[in-house]
Amino acid sequence: MHAAARTSITIIGAGLVGSLLATLLSQRGFTVEVFERRSDPRERGFLGGRSINLALAERGLQALREAGLAEAVLQQAVMMRGRMVHAVDGSENLQRYGLDDSEVIRSVSRGGLNILLLDAAERAGAHLHFDAALTHADFASGVITLVGDGGGSRQHQAGLLLGCDGAGSALRGAMLAQAELGERIEPLGHGYKELEIPALPGRGFALEPNALHIWPRGHYMCIALPNTEGTFTATLFLPSTGPYPSLATLHDAATARSFFQDQFADALRLMPTFDHDWDAHPVGQLATLYLDRWYLDGRALLLGDAAHAIVPFHGQGMNAGFEDAAELAALMAAHGTDPAAVFDEFERRRKANADAIAAMSLANYIEMRDGVADPHYLLKRELAAALTERLPDRFMSRYRMVSFTRLPYAYCVARNDEQTALMESLLAGHTRIEEVDLEAACARALRELSPLPATR
Repeated sequence: MHAAARTSITIIGAGLVGSLLATLLSQRGFTVEVFERRSDPRERGFLGGRSINLALAERGLQALREAGLAEAVLQQAVMMRGRMVHAVDGSENLQRYGLDDSEVIRSVSRGGLNILLLDAAERAGAHLHFDAALTHADFASGVITLVGDGGGSRQHQAGLLLGCDGAGSALRGAMLAQAELGERIEPLGHGYKELEIPALPGRGFALEPNALHIWPRGHYMCIALPNTEGTFTATLFLPSTGPYPSLATLHDAATARSFFQDQFADALRLMPTFDHDWDAHPVGQLATLYLDRWYLDGRALLLGDAAHAIVPFHGQGMNAGFEDAAELAALMAAHGTDPAAVFDEFERRRKANADAIAAMSLANYIEMRDGVADPHYLLKRELAAALTERLPDRFMSRYRMVSFTRLPYAYCVARNDEQTALMESLLAGHTRIEEVDLEAACARALRELSPLPATR
């Protein structure tokens, strides 16, 4: 199909998914307009304080490769080879994500990445409009109304509407006024506060740079992800309300400092601006968004967080959104003359996987804050490593499947359930890996687990 025959597309939201989608669609010959309610971060700077650092994994990298942007993004990323677990006594233990340094994730700053993607979208031919908040959508006529910071409104003939405007999506709100989408929002009950560990003068990183640092404490935790300039973005995750400790009971910097001194003393020593950061940065809330439907016939479609916002504990929110963008761009290029069919097929392909990564992200919070210090969890890790070494075509941990392959999320859930059941059976009554008959364990795995897909 020639570019001139393609329907014009309006994207609501110029964040990570919106700007990447704008690039992918523009590269395929579509006319793309992007409207963003915030100011242009390339002119005003990127506002921090509520943005957990992002973990870039294989799924996101593949989408960036398709846009020709992977190498540029990797230039502003820091490799993380595993979780560095910090105990209360100050001891540390690195738990690798993958088998070696070919299986790593990368920490990237949301602000820097967003600016890179905005520049790429403009180079590809997309038209970006900032200070333009969607306030109304007339789906019958295709006309949307946008309002700027100064209060002035304008209208735009939208063509196809694609919602990439995040968990609080204005386009989703407009669609809900027209149709039942089955929206359900499930709060986690835990919020977060962002802090900073600055670089040490003349020395750089204050902690091991090539790791995601975790201070697990049972029902809560602190994490820290590295930035290219030598700093770490640290984030406390804690129950939002309830008895001490909760974000509600840490009502000022002095109370929070006392709590950190008790639970995260080694981290606190590296936070000279702790009091300022605590008072200046707002509390972020965490929830999972579920929708039964992502689209309104052939007129409007939601993707990324606007369709399936998840909690950040598997590091897959951005990666899942980028996978959405690549999938939709390919479908539009092949079948763009029938948007309703494209939207239906997109939802069919992606929804089960979105539900699967939502479930895995919730499970990973428990693993990160509690499991990484649990002896039985560590024993399962040892058994998983032994099975992986002996049977690489039959056994792969959930984390490796999710982070280092592009196997569908739904497959990762089902496969992990099978493998976990097998391991629990093999470990019954044992507390040490030496007690397990590995030869017999491998024989059972060969009988009970089908070969992993050849294409990953």
